[in-house]
Parts: sequence; C-alpha cells; structure tokens
Amino acid sequence: MEHFGVKIAVYPGSFDPVTNGHLDIIHRASKVFDKLVVAVLNNTSKNPLFSLEERVELLRQVTSDLPNVEIDSFRDLLVNYMRQKNAHLIVRGLRAVTDFEYELQLASMNRKLDDKIETFFMTSTPQYSYLSSSIVKEIARFHGPVGDLVPDEIERALRAKYGSESK
Repeated sequence: MEHFGVKIAVYPGSFDPVTNGHLDIIHRASKVFDKLVVAVLNNTSKNPLFSLEERVELLRQVTSDLPNVEIDSFRDLLVNYMRQKNAHLIVRGLRAVTDFEYELQLASMNRKLDDKIETFFMTSTPQYSYLSSSIVKEIARFHGPVGDLVPDEIERALRAKYGSESK
C-alpha cells in the first residue's frame, strides 16, 4: 500500500451545533492521526440554526485544548476539499446501524471520485449513540436541559439563539 507520510484526516460535518458525540469522535480521532481537520460543511440544502462562521468559532472554542486539530470550512465537494488539504483520510462517526448504509454510500462515492481517499468509521461511545444535533436543537428550542449533551459554550449559544434560560 502506498504510504502518504503525515496522516492528515478530515472529519466533515454540519456541526449545527457540535455535540458531545462529535467531540468524542474529535478527541479520539486526534489521538489516531497526526492532524485532524474538522471541516464544517456549508450545506445549501439545510437551513442551519448557526451560521457557518458561528459553527467554526464554536468548534474552535471547544477544541482549543487539542493542538493537532484544525477547524476549517468548505463549500465544495468533499473530495475537492481533501485535495486542497492534501488529505487522503476521512473520519466519519457511526451512531447506530441505521447510519451505516448512508455512510457506506458516501464512502463508496468518495472513493469512486478519488481512489486515493479512504474512509475510517468510528463508532460512537454508547452514551452518545442516540445523540444528534437535531435532537439537541429540538430540546433547546423548547428550553429543555441540554447540559449533558453539549459543551457549556454550546449550551450558552443555544440559549442565546432560543432566547431563554433552560428550565
């Protein structure tokens, strides 16, 4: 197998908002790869709660203790972004078996678009297997407690967006 030198991995996602599940994958992946680029996708088909700039800034805040983690954003095809970063490794988190079929399709398509790209799947820590950004936003929208689901910085940002303290 060809050796790529420094192992730069890209963990792409919307991160709207970043959850403790995302952070778990970030922390674990940062121990495996020389450099981990957390790449925030500007998905034009979604209507995000947080702007691209806000998501990047929030991720920077919650990963500031990880020296080999870089936060960035992209608006292009992931494979094009990977080429710009000289990266060949994609990190994807799997929460449950239901994620696998979709993630397998993405990994297969990325590999078809660029056969030098490999996708590494990391399974969620069981305590985060149910956790998604959508669930967090739904709870926060109705002022429910999200402190166990997201870092403090994200909880504060959610409260600011939804205009109330959680109960």
